[in-house]
Amino acid sequence: MDSKSAAIAANTLSFVVFFLIALWYAAPWLRAHGRAKALTALLWINAFRYVALELFSAQRAGLAIPDSLRDQIAYGDLAGAVFALLCILAFRLRSRAAVPLTWLFAAATLVDLANALIGGVRHALMGEVHDVPWLVLCFYVPALWITLALIFWQLVSGRSEEPSPA
Repeated sequence: MDSKSAAIAANTLSFVVFFLIALWYAAPWLRAHGRAKALTALLWINAFRYVALELFSAQRAGLAIPDSLRDQIAYGDLAGAVFALLCILAFRLRSRAAVPLTWLFAAATLVDLANALIGGVRHALMGEVHDVPWLVLCFYVPALWITLALIFWQLVSGRSEEPSPA
């Protein structure tokens, strides 16, 4: 199997695994808890998006990624991690801004992940990644997409409650 096929297989399997975890475990847990606690749990997964900063060292180690795409992915994910932490803080402080901030976070994350996907496809990076970028692309990125879907689900579910500490 070539590296591109292996990465596509791993990425696809990660999507399947995370989807099943979301369906069988996360969704029932999220339904059983208030919106603030549910969203906070989902936001924590995004708090680690700064891992994309490894693209700077990966590029020096030979990953053929254009500087502009590297910067878009790395800084977009860094901003997403900080934004997720701000949303978590807003929920902890019981701020009325927590839910609107989470809507902004979700919209920005959708744009950021879609941009990274388009850039990665355009520059055929799936077969080029190795080491840490391979793990990020094949394991963490599917978790981010599934988590984003769950965040949107929680936001549109119509549950209205005051934010509470998570």
